[in-house]
Amino acid sequence: MSPIEIGLSFLEGLALIASPCILPVLPLVLSASVEGGRKRPFGIILGFVIAFTLFALLSRKLVMALNIDLDTIKYGSLIFLTIFGLILFSEKLSEWFSSITQKFADKGNNLTLGAKEGFCSGILIGMLIGLVWTPCAGPILAAILVQVIRQESDLQALFLISAFAFGAGVPMLIISLTGRKILSQLGFFTRHAELLRKSFGVIILLAVAVIASGFDFTSLNTKKDSAQLNHDGIIKAITPYSTPEFAGIESWINSNPLTMENLKGKVVLIDFWTYSCINCVRTLPYITEWDKKYRDKGLVIIGIHAPEFEFEKNEENVKAAIAAHNIKYPVALDNKLDTWTNFKNKYWPAHYLINQEGQVVYTHFGEGAYNVTENNIRFLLGLNKIEPASSAKSVRSANQTHETYLGSSRISNFSSPEKITDDIQDFSAPEILPVNHWALSGKWQVAGERITALDAGAKLRFHFNSGKVFVVLGSKDGAPIEATVTLNGKPAAGESGKDAPNGNLLVKQNTLYELINQDSSKEGIIEITTKTPGLEAYAFTFGN
Repeated sequence: MSPIEIGLSFLEGLALIASPCILPVLPLVLSASVEGGRKRPFGIILGFVIAFTLFALLSRKLVMALNIDLDTIKYGSLIFLTIFGLILFSEKLSEWFSSITQKFADKGNNLTLGAKEGFCSGILIGMLIGLVWTPCAGPILAAILVQVIRQESDLQALFLISAFAFGAGVPMLIISLTGRKILSQLGFFTRHAELLRKSFGVIILLAVAVIASGFDFTSLNTKKDSAQLNHDGIIKAITPYSTPEFAGIESWINSNPLTMENLKGKVVLIDFWTYSCINCVRTLPYITEWDKKYRDKGLVIIGIHAPEFEFEKNEENVKAAIAAHNIKYPVALDNKLDTWTNFKNKYWPAHYLINQEGQVVYTHFGEGAYNVTENNIRFLLGLNKIEPASSAKSVRSANQTHETYLGSSRISNFSSPEKITDDIQDFSAPEILPVNHWALSGKWQVAGERITALDAGAKLRFHFNSGKVFVVLGSKDGAPIEATVTLNGKPAAGESGKDAPNGNLLVKQNTLYELINQDSSKEGIIEITTKTPGLEAYAFTFGN
């Protein structure tokens, strides 16, 4: 969700005041406000917001339950916006649409006749206004509804609903509070109604064009990587600052303890990572290659292992991961996240490039831009040759399912009907599992950062959209756990991941497991069935 979507939602709400059916509905708002008590206008606006919010959230839940494709909803949103923009821009279309919807406004007037004064009656009137205005301003309300529905989380949907309600509520509240006074000013609105209506139409059509183009407005506030700007050297995308010291390190692997003071004179690359994070794992081949190429030329790479889960604090687990990824550079165990805090870091992975004077001169968060980071390393080392641009495959596709945590502390998109408690529970999976949602069946216990299967045959099901599926898994008692993996109800065979060949999974340790590996991003349902109790699951992650 981009800022333009929130802004557009506000404009859509504001545009209701200039919708084609404003003239028959405006007297409804004015008469209800003038005849009632001083609190009634606030009740009217509250009632309108309640009616629309409930209707929007219900529509979102219904569409998710029916598993309607989000791309279809996106294009539907743009079509509705275009229709509404054309209606506002055209006088003939506005008159035609107003004649069709006149009866809905008349119905609203009849329903509110005789309502009592006061705040509560205002809420009722506001809800009725919301209901009768829905078909009256059909395209614009349909547009905001499909925008709300296609958001990836209820929180994002709530942001859009709030922006729309605020846009619609502010002018309505002003009209309600001013009452009779506004009647004397209607001449101004009448004289400029056509210009106002057409202006809103142009704004809506321009917004459609921008959204359809796919322009990323967040990039306006994102500073470009330095080597993308100038291949001859670093243009400081950040203001250089003194590198924070390492703090709270419990132990060092592959090295004696290091300090930033002792590293002055060297080019240093700090990599914040954790071994069960797929995003971190995918960066490791690049980092280990840089260590081989540039260690003798003055580069020091230091991995700061900042755990996300409790089992990642175990030094033996970290050592096993270091060996598996052939990491030869120093790794510091930042189990209390003290160094993480000193750096004010927020991401896995995160790279901080430090010059010979001990200053951070370049940062990169997340995957990608490997050639940019390497070019900056080479510049600091005095190596002028530019390496070829990276051809790394994109690790994320459109509408790809986001990382999903299963423990109660960060749980999201859980669809089993049972309410989660701290006790051992028998769960059941719904007949329809919406995309990006997951469910349990059988006996499980849900804890803060994990879920644990407590009988054989317990199932974990996830409806995803991705090419690859990864799961952080472990064993309750440390003993190997066998499980089966199916994709769309069939044993995962040709599309099985490297850790679940032919759909057979053996969980030996707490780490990240690749369960599904498809040749392209697809929608599907993965189901993990335990053969013995004790399987622990922490989080799903996805990629290409």
